[in-house]
This record gives sequence, structure tokens and C-alpha cells, in this order.
Amino acid sequence: MSKKVLVISTSLRSNSNSEELADVFAEGAKEAGNQVEKISLRDKNIGFCKGCLACLKAGKCVIRDDALEITQKMHDAEVIVFATPIYYYEMSGQMKTMLDRANSLYGSDYCFEDIYMLSAAAEDKEGVDKRAVGGLEGWIACFERARLAGTVFAGGVDGAGEITGHLALKSAYEMGKAV
Repeated sequence: MSKKVLVISTSLRSNSNSEELADVFAEGAKEAGNQVEKISLRDKNIGFCKGCLACLKAGKCVIRDDALEITQKMHDAEVIVFATPIYYYEMSGQMKTMLDRANSLYGSDYCFEDIYMLSAAAEDKEGVDKRAVGGLEGWIACFERARLAGTVFAGGVDGAGEITGHLALKSAYEMGKAV
């Protein structure tokens, strides 16, 4: 059964390693017959949440920028995939900002159930992505029908494009194919 999959690449760097993970996940999901859309935050204008909570009454954020359209796409997707570089053992700031700006989804009749996280970092030790995954799990915990369905971490990749040939690419592709 075909699913509506939204892949959100949060890296601001061209030819980024985490975006390559996003691309191969999307490729696998498409090959499995799913409807896949990929969004990059690279050229998006996304302001910080002001904490006014007006979105909970209005059903959408009062800040008029690119986060509005992305949040609507998140609402409508059955599967959401976040791809992020790991900075200081955490998700990118732009990913965290997007999660904050999607606050209007709380209490809505959202469609998503499966959430995935793809990440890449220069450091290649066990647990480098632990805090980033934990941060995403905190967001997911606010949505009772949602769950963290899987993660892929690519360590030891720093410079743009260094992920070429990394085993994590195969893992991301296979995970996408299994959606």
C-alpha cells in the first residue's frame, strides 16, 4: 500500500552528507511505490517560534514564512523523514527550529505515524547521534499516534560529499524501501 512520504533535509550545506542520506532514502521509498516529496531547508526562510501559542487556536502559525507550507506538508504526510547533520552531538539548529514551528500540529488530526531520522557527523563513535535522536523523540512523544520508526547514522564524514561509499547509504536506501 502506497504511503505519502515527506523527506525534510535540514542541512544548509550544498552536497551535504545528511542530504545524500535523504536522497537515497527517498529513492528506496519511491522504488517501493510510495509517493515521496523531498524538501530542503537550505533556501527556506524559517523564523524562530515566538512561543505565543496562537497556533494552537488558529491551527497555523502567525509568522508568515516558509514554515507554514512545510508544516502543512508534515500534517498531510503519513511518514516524515528528517535528515540532519550532527553539530555538537545534537540536531541542526534549523531542524530544531522547524520542529518548534510545527507546534500547530499538536492537537490536530495529523496523518503521520512513522518518523525516521537520518544523520551524519564527523565523529564516528558509538552514540554520537544519541542526543539528536532523543530530541526528536521528545517531539514525537507529543503525538500519540506517532513513533520513531528508524534511524540511520553515518559517522566519520565531515567534508561535503565524503559520505560516498559509506555503508549508511545502503542502510538508508533499504530503510526507505521498507516504508
